[in-house]
Amino acid sequence: MYDTDPPTPRPRRKRRRSGRQTLLIVTAVLAVLLGVGVAGVAIVDMADDRTTGPASATGTDGSPSTGPSPTGEPEPKVITMSATGDIVLGNAPGRLPANGGKGFFNSVKKALAADLVMGNLEEPLTDDTGTGKCGPGSSNCHQFRAPPSYAKHLADAGFELLNQANNHGYDYGRAGYRNTQEALEKYDLQHTGAPDQITVAEVEGVRVAVAGFSSYAWSNSLIDIKKAKKVVEKADRMADLVVVQVHMGGEGADKTRVRPGTEMFLGENRGDPVKFSHAMIDAGADLIVGHGPHVLRGLEFYQGRLIAYSLGNFAGGGGTLSNNGRLGWGGILKVSLAADGSWAGGEFVPTYMNGEGKPTMDGQKRGLGLVRDLSRSDFPKTGARFSADGEISPPGDDT
Repeated sequence: MYDTDPPTPRPRRKRRRSGRQTLLIVTAVLAVLLGVGVAGVAIVDMADDRTTGPASATGTDGSPSTGPSPTGEPEPKVITMSATGDIVLGNAPGRLPANGGKGFFNSVKKALAADLVMGNLEEPLTDDTGTGKCGPGSSNCHQFRAPPSYAKHLADAGFELLNQANNHGYDYGRAGYRNTQEALEKYDLQHTGAPDQITVAEVEGVRVAVAGFSSYAWSNSLIDIKKAKKVVEKADRMADLVVVQVHMGGEGADKTRVRPGTEMFLGENRGDPVKFSHAMIDAGADLIVGHGPHVLRGLEFYQGRLIAYSLGNFAGGGGTLSNNGRLGWGGILKVSLAADGSWAGGEFVPTYMNGEGKPTMDGQKRGLGLVRDLSRSDFPKTGARFSADGEISPPGDDT
């Protein structure tokens, strides 16, 4: 466990305005002075051809602030984001949900709603490419795929951005990976996770950069922290907020604890979750969304930013993921952040996978009880605090 005093919150960042931003501000000021309106203007900087976005804003209010502060300066705009852990819609051809997957997310759709809804897509959406990673005679090997048309179920649920940086992203090779991106793009879903890929979403007038990391060659590296910091620093220059999606840590029902050092699984280096997460926040990240262990883990505040070390299993259609005990518990992380990265509130909504592997609201709140206990035990002084209803607050703000 990490029994250390909470670090001093990182000061608010001041970003340099680009020439285009300065021009826009001057134009807006002149427009006000002249009594004319300027509408529908948005700026998204693209660093290179790997950067994708922007997404359409989900609301109609594009104002940059929530009102004047006591000093007369405008308060930063606040947006809401939601995120989930591992999502497997099924495994074609023989282990797909009933009714073609229609209504797969009905139970949790309302709880997912936010200005930006993100998930970890733990499988390719592709037809069989003939390059599955589990060859004849292989043992202890798992490969997943769902039909490309299943991207519509993600869109219908309200998802807007999916992470591909995980150990199943290349289950059907390069072709399956690209087919997944094309399937998502068909339904206006953004994706992130490829090496050097930074995805920028325009969310209610706030630019959010999202980058995905794992220990695999088809994603930004979780292991090479120096290189990972450069990705986050670049993202920080491109957007108001930076979200890191990261597939890290060992797997299994007994892997709920966050402990010091590097974690291994089946001979693979799955990173040092604490070292990586802290380094990414030092580099400019405002939120860390972890997944990979297939169980829930604790939540910690570092430099005023939230780290969710694992959001567990969210969906395992057709019984592709075990729902035995803690393996069946997951949750929806809901976070409100100001455009300068400062904390504005949050909530953990507990879910579980039913017998068909569908995400379902958990009235027993089993996952909430687990993350509350883990956050206190693993991070006594820096762990997130939770109300009985799942409201998240920094340490020292116990409810």
